[in-house]
Amino acid sequence: MRCVVQRSGPASVRIAGEIVGGIEKGLVVLAAFGPTDTSAELSWMARKLPRLRIFNDPAGKMNLSLQDVGGGILLVSQFTLYGNCLKGMRPSFIGSAPPDVARELYTEFGRVLRQEWSTVAEGEFGAMMQVSLVNEGPVTLIIDREATPKAGADA
Repeated sequence: MRCVVQRSGPASVRIAGEIVGGIEKGLVVLAAFGPTDTSAELSWMARKLPRLRIFNDPAGKMNLSLQDVGGGILLVSQFTLYGNCLKGMRPSFIGSAPPDVARELYTEFGRVLRQEWSTVAEGEFGAMMQVSLVNEGPVTLIIDREATPKAGADA
């Protein structure tokens, strides 16, 4: 699982000109899933996001989390985070989960994330979306959580 997390002011997702999700402040999370991702990766990420200390305290240091400052999470699926651009000019997406698997993981991730944080807005899996945000800082993090190999499997 791979997420790009941005500390944000107002953010929204539009589909065909209509806003389908938005937040006033918080985190914009672009999420992609690998073919071997499981509930363990989803739970780990869902616990981590509201607790990330990436908001400024009164002294201007990044010491506060979403739990401290409030706000929401805008979750957007983005399989292109697994794009590999090492060869040629067209990215390869073979590292991304197949669409049917990724859809299930995205749906489950939204559900698990809501168990950790009550204010979660979403885009729509597989839709052509326009994402607007005010990246504050700017603060942008890439967080990877690879599936743990099964016992006895090659690492």
